[in-house]
Amino acid sequence: MNTVRPKKHLGQHFLADPNIARRIVAALQLPGGVGQVLEIGPGMGVLTRHLLENAAYQTSVVEIDAESVAYLKLHYPALESRIFATDFLRQDLSTLFPNQPLAIIGNFPYNISSQIFFQVLANRQQVREVVGMIQKEVAQRLAEPPGSKTYGILSVLLQAYYRIEYLFTVPPHVFVPPPKVESAVVRLMRNETIKLDCDEKLFFRVVKQAFQTRRKTLRNALKPFGLPPEATTDALFEKRAEQLGVADFVGLTQRVEQHHAGLSAALPDLTLNDLAE
Repeated sequence: MNTVRPKKHLGQHFLADPNIARRIVAALQLPGGVGQVLEIGPGMGVLTRHLLENAAYQTSVVEIDAESVAYLKLHYPALESRIFATDFLRQDLSTLFPNQPLAIIGNFPYNISSQIFFQVLANRQQVREVVGMIQKEVAQRLAEPPGSKTYGILSVLLQAYYRIEYLFTVPPHVFVPPPKVESAVVRLMRNETIKLDCDEKLFFRVVKQAFQTRRKTLRNALKPFGLPPEATTDALFEKRAEQLGVADFVGLTQRVEQHHAGLSAALPDLTLNDLAE
């Protein structure tokens, strides 16, 4: 087996440029204590090859494509015990890497890139760094400051816990098959926030509700939370969701908490689909 057929239903576009592969792997900074690196969707191992060259960390991979798994076992025999043939979105990282901080890297399939980042959020206390190649527009959205039309739910939630850098753009012709859009590489580094100064479960709900009707002012967008009129009189409630930073959303969550103590406990946990825009 000398090749793997890219599969459209898995969103596979294999990187074919070794220089870009080296740049992506070199972007890993490995904050203190990180000795485990998990690659998502290695395909034919263009990144894996360079990851395995570095003895500073142990590389594992998660791959849902059975053909790719067979290829990796054949061409990277030393990796075999660290190939997880499963769906990353359904994987419990704390079980795979118990009590171990983790860095994640990969050429992420376009069709699940946002879900991958929501999974990172769900494991934010363990995942200290992410280096990912994704669709350029998504990369821009992640790193975008408040005020942009592309700034959204994922921007706020990730920026609450990670410092995000847009590293470089990648053209379509370096992939097999070439995608119809440009790609980009981003790096997320866990910030110093262990816990937000509000109910985090409710914070996710407030951000979701604010962007769900992003054309409305916050006074109208947040009506489902039942805030009394006197609680929404200041200028903040005249703004729209895209104008607020993380600290503003923390403040909004505190307002909701003040008027609805215990609300969070009555709310079901949000799923990945709930958070999608």
